[in-house]
Amino acid sequence: MKQWTRDLGMGVRFAFAGGREGWIRVLLTAVGVGLGVALLLLTTAIPSAMSARDDREAARTDMSFSGTRIKKADDTLIVGYITTTYHDKSVRGRELEPEGPKSPLPPGLSAFPAAGEMVVSPALKKLLESGDGKVLRERLPDRIVGTIGESGLIGSAELAFYRGAEGLAPKIDGGVVDRIERFGAPQQSKEPLDPVLLLLILVVFAVLLTPVAVFIAAAVRFGGERRDRRLAALRLVGSDARMTRRVAAGEAMAGAMVGLVLGAGFFMIGRQIAGSVELFDYSFFPSYLNPSPLLALLVAVAVPAAAVLVTQLALRGVVIEPLGVVRTTKPSRRRLWWRLLLPLGGLAMLYPMIGQGRDGGNFNQYLTIGGVMLLLVGVTALLPWAVEAVVSRLGVGPVAWQLAVRRLQLSSGTAARMVNGIAVAVAGAIALQMLFAGVDGQYTERKDENVTGAQIAVQLSTGSPVAEAKEKLAATRGVTRVYHLSDGYLGSSRVDPQNFAPVSVGTCAALREVAKLPSCRDGDVFVLRVGDYAYDTDKMVKSGNKLWFDDSDDSATTKSVAWTVPKDFKVVQGTEDSARVGRAGVLLTPAALPSGAAPLLTPEVYLGLDNAVPDAIEYVRNTTAAIDPYQEPIQFTSSVRDENYASIRGGLFVGATCVLMLIGASLLVSQLEQLRERKKLLSALIAFGTKRSTLSLSVLWQTAIPVGLGLVLASTVGLTLGAVLLKMTNTPVSVDWAGVLSMTGAGAAVVLVVTLLSLPPLLRLMRPDGLRTE
Repeated sequence: MKQWTRDLGMGVRFAFAGGREGWIRVLLTAVGVGLGVALLLLTTAIPSAMSARDDREAARTDMSFSGTRIKKADDTLIVGYITTTYHDKSVRGRELEPEGPKSPLPPGLSAFPAAGEMVVSPALKKLLESGDGKVLRERLPDRIVGTIGESGLIGSAELAFYRGAEGLAPKIDGGVVDRIERFGAPQQSKEPLDPVLLLLILVVFAVLLTPVAVFIAAAVRFGGERRDRRLAALRLVGSDARMTRRVAAGEAMAGAMVGLVLGAGFFMIGRQIAGSVELFDYSFFPSYLNPSPLLALLVAVAVPAAAVLVTQLALRGVVIEPLGVVRTTKPSRRRLWWRLLLPLGGLAMLYPMIGQGRDGGNFNQYLTIGGVMLLLVGVTALLPWAVEAVVSRLGVGPVAWQLAVRRLQLSSGTAARMVNGIAVAVAGAIALQMLFAGVDGQYTERKDENVTGAQIAVQLSTGSPVAEAKEKLAATRGVTRVYHLSDGYLGSSRVDPQNFAPVSVGTCAALREVAKLPSCRDGDVFVLRVGDYAYDTDKMVKSGNKLWFDDSDDSATTKSVAWTVPKDFKVVQGTEDSARVGRAGVLLTPAALPSGAAPLLTPEVYLGLDNAVPDAIEYVRNTTAAIDPYQEPIQFTSSVRDENYASIRGGLFVGATCVLMLIGASLLVSQLEQLRERKKLLSALIAFGTKRSTLSLSVLWQTAIPVGLGLVLASTVGLTLGAVLLKMTNTPVSVDWAGVLSMTGAGAAVVLVVTLLSLPPLLRLMRPDGLRTE
């Protein structure tokens, strides 16, 4: 141990006291390692960031959980819920009316806004003051008197506002207006996560972190050839082979230690950047991104240890002698059999969970992570063999092609190392794309999009002047058709009915929008049995049956109204609108409605839009807000995702974006290091008259060939892993070819951008005076 410590220390001293060459190598290694460490820290901070968002959301919850109506007191507050949507982004809104000096203040506010005033989030203030927020400003005309503090927001880009109000007490119903005594949700035990969602989380982290580990392993080998030539001098003054390898490990460890410092700096910069950007509707405050101390300590210990281990393994195939380095002799051909053991081992770990689905309990997290990582690491083992096997058979072609192929034949391992990270990232991304595409239907409720029928529904409060609302909506810019129906439910008994059937009341013209009526006159009754929303219609709606109009919202103040099913009702078929808006059950014309039943129904106006009018839906939202600020128009062309699933998918996109950025940055550093290694060779070729365009094209081929092979291998492994994961979730295997091509294209695009960025330094290196030396 003492000998190891002394030799590692000597390597550290050589790294910092080895002149310009040593410093350049340390810097290259440190930058590569630092980028990887920063992403590791950012990735491990994502769970804490998501948890912080949930905590903030819980702390500002403004609902009464008592189950009984709270009485007015000097510590109560009336809250109106006026959340709206603008350009597919949710705008969280609340009306506040304090009822005493002790009324609870929402998190992030220093004082209550008065009527006609509002306090907004910084992002919403910026939007309202810009040209893009002109239409929204019409919906929110109140005077801005302040901004919401960080403690009242879940993200830096959240759109939210509080505005003052008066006279809200008569509107309290526990739905759109409520009285509360405090902010915050009571502590509740969280439901166990769906096994498939847990599998998604495990796979996402394995896929995101494996490329980072591969990059760090590659970064500690930057400048390896020049380092080995310097180590030959150590042999000349008496060092043995083992001591030389330990000194080399010390140099690599020095670069890794500096990389830890740079990584911490990059991480702090990344935290600040995270506070000013929004990715896939997710934004964070810098204070959210705090990796756990245990994980940070693990990274601080594992990275230098990995640098030492990787260097020791890399030097096993290199003979460093006093008079030089034996590296240019033809190496033995790489063997395939042991490289296949890694992916096969990964498949063996995942195989016992095939067919388990969500009914077989949680997936074994150790087998899942181990299996996925072995399959992905198998790409890094197979790629050097594939590159060597292919380039050994290449040769005939233009000069640029021959230069590139010869270089790859001499150093196929170096070329494979550059591409390993991309291949691993693409393989994992393809597998995840298949998995998410396969299970998406289980967590997403899609609604058909049909621009020819009703696209928007506006629900009005009971007792609202429907005719006036229809007139305003019909006059709204972009609205092409308007009709309305009043909806409710029929119960099987007066008290605590066990069966329900939906009921809709409207004119013959309105009913024809949702049902194919053979004939219609006021007083007719129709029954629409088809569809998922029919409920107990078949069981209940029979001639002579007595049913009751049910008031599920406030049965204590409104009596149920009886209705007898007539003998001459007609069974009809639905239209496209009935399927789109969820229409089924009993359809009544106004004359068939019993006296006293109208207050038990909720009027709803349906609109058709002219999609050629920009912001047509926004104009409808503005009109709706003027009619009733507590109602939000419902679009039938949208889809609804499970919140947990959406959160995991959003986290994946954020993490994948960061990994792609790391891929590009690390590959650029690696490319520049390779060019620096070949400075004299490039200068010699230029001195002999080689065209610059030829050399530039040869560099492009040197990158393109291993990248092409890597992407083919990554696609194969990714498709295999994706198929296995779908089998594990008991989902039919299907390939999202568009997703596969997009992931592969993203990897190729990163390489192309890096190659273009490396051309300027390449052109500077291609000068005859690069042969000058001292």
